[in-house]
Amino acid sequence: MKGSNQQILHKSNWLPITKQEMNERGWDQPDVILVSGDAYVDHPGFGTAVIGRVLENIGLKVVILPQPNWRDDLRDFKKFGQPRLFFGISAGCMDSMVNHYTAARRLRSDDAYTPGGIAGFRPDYASVVYSLILKKLYPDTPVILGGIEASLRRLTHYDYWSDKLKPSILVESNANLLVYGMGEKSIISIAERLRNGETMDTLTDIPQTAFFKKEKPKFTEETHLLHSHEECLKNKRKQAENFRVFEEESNRWISGKLIQQTGNGWVVINQSHQPSTSEELDAIYALPFTRLPHPKYRNRGPIPAYEMIRHSITLHRGCFGGCSFCTISAHQGKFVSSRSEASVLNEIQKVTEMPDFKGYISDLGGPSANMYKMQGIKIDACNKCKRPSCIFPNICPNLNTNHKALINLYRDAANINGIKKIFIGSGVRYDLLFDKNNKLNRQNYGHEYAQQLISSHVSGRLKVAPEHTSDTVLQHMRKPSFQLFRAFKKIFEEENQKAGLRQQLIPYFISSHPGCKAEFMAELAADTKDLGYKLEQVQDFTPTPMTLSTEIYYTGIDPYTLQPVFTARTPEEKKAQNRYFFWYKPENIPWIKSNLAKEKRMDIVNRLYNRK
Repeated sequence: MKGSNQQILHKSNWLPITKQEMNERGWDQPDVILVSGDAYVDHPGFGTAVIGRVLENIGLKVVILPQPNWRDDLRDFKKFGQPRLFFGISAGCMDSMVNHYTAARRLRSDDAYTPGGIAGFRPDYASVVYSLILKKLYPDTPVILGGIEASLRRLTHYDYWSDKLKPSILVESNANLLVYGMGEKSIISIAERLRNGETMDTLTDIPQTAFFKKEKPKFTEETHLLHSHEECLKNKRKQAENFRVFEEESNRWISGKLIQQTGNGWVVINQSHQPSTSEELDAIYALPFTRLPHPKYRNRGPIPAYEMIRHSITLHRGCFGGCSFCTISAHQGKFVSSRSEASVLNEIQKVTEMPDFKGYISDLGGPSANMYKMQGIKIDACNKCKRPSCIFPNICPNLNTNHKALINLYRDAANINGIKKIFIGSGVRYDLLFDKNNKLNRQNYGHEYAQQLISSHVSGRLKVAPEHTSDTVLQHMRKPSFQLFRAFKKIFEEENQKAGLRQQLIPYFISSHPGCKAEFMAELAADTKDLGYKLEQVQDFTPTPMTLSTEIYYTGIDPYTLQPVFTARTPEEKKAQNRYFFWYKPENIPWIKSNLAKEKRMDIVNRLYNRK
């Protein structure tokens, strides 16, 4: 039996996370200290590792401080001393509050980004807590926020866990600068300018950064002045109006500058970078990642999030789906940036050389499985576009949805020596496979992709996300009609039969989403029961910062129409909607029958419980 990679690689292959490891490299002082709420996994799927390797690549001495103890005498925050350039802070791969709490605001008992899956190794609002500690210990050292928590809290935002509107995280954290979105380009600019002797007060022009200043900033043609934080506190409609501007700008090829007065100062959100090129992404994935957790964790148990992706490959960034409840467009953007096939195949080759590799790639995907190499036909048109979604309410005629490049990639990857099977674990956007007549699209190779996916790349179960069956709710979600799921299910079953397979199609659904009434959940229960499902993959809607669904949940209105939208808000309403998922459980049957009888929906009772 082969030994583990940790036994083969020396700890010097990882970025230092202890004072001893730093000293062994002969460093008296690091240039940059990266603080993370996650354990350190040196894998391109983990943001802190990527930023660390990118900074190392330009010649900086980088150390990582993963999951520091914030409860004791703060010795973890002091062990490396003061960095020469800056502290970089990330709460981790998830917003710390999403990581900690369920949709019912109950504390989770585990943490997928910690060895052994043990909870409690990061604080609530981790970015703020880490920043305030460091600003107190090292008041003259710049602190730069990054990662998804900072990115999605860069302006006034609704925080579900405190049930209140919070100002920009810059205000609460006292950080000097914030990098939003995928931050490699911005962090390189920051580091190089500081290394060249500039001071933080001069770094106000770097794209994809945000900062707080006391003086009123200058305005240009590309500047959008938002309602102040104080105005939003008094008037939910103004918060809704702000969100529309924020979302539209987040989904532009290059966003405009956003400015919001907050208290006695101004939050300034600089314009974004253009989407990354294939060459830029390839360069990142070519960096010397070990693809493994740091050896220090060897005896603490596996890191669940790593176990899920250890043999997976990321093909692209961005997602043009624009789902209302999803944070991807606000962080990665709607424009898809894809790696070259050569870069992907090279990484697969590296995975096959891992001692624990048994021949199975767990995923070739991204935010969505089947958007690889898809982009606008005329980029000039994309430059001007502000649509939040390229495929809702219909597929943009300027979007190239051709699946041929992805089909070829799957085939080339499968031919690499040592590969037994490649599974697709990312969510498939099955609506991209159909034409306007709800038939498989042969012109964009949707038909061939569906056949190859179902016959060769499903690990027994293919998970997809119709999210609801009601067209009313799906409109609020920016998701396609449930009729497309029915059509895809039929194709899935036909292809299984042709291939002699007994695979399952597993749909995901959400309850209590804005626009969803209890009646719609009852209809969902009956619709899925008719299709032969007893649902498993279900969840209650969780409002996460800076998504359209969250803004509707908080304000009660749609930011685009400014019309009221019903939303289940109380624990009782949310629990009631969720119970319809489990219509088959004995404890729910009397309650469901009674409630549907009150609503005069005996037709649904009959569908659920087979009354003639």
